[in-house]
Amino acid sequence: MVTKEILQALANLSISDRLKIAESALQLVLKEKHSLTKDEQKCQLTLAAMTAIADYAFGSELNIFSDLEGEDFCDYPDEDFYNSGN
Repeated sequence: MVTKEILQALANLSISDRLKIAESALQLVLKEKHSLTKDEQKCQLTLAAMTAIADYAFGSELNIFSDLEGEDFCDYPDEDFYNSGN
């Protein structure tokens, strides 16, 4: 069974069965992860980082709010904010 067929079959399963499959898949991934050597882990992390570069590229949705960095997030003068509870 190829990935596409598995993903299509998931839609026909109950939530309980989907969760069982997800749990089993996660356990397999964790088992494999713990069996990797340090060099293999480093290689996988490198590949993951290279894959994520596009997510953080200029204009991507993940950094859409970076233009606001350094700006105050509220317009309350200090005296009004701290004295509002008195």
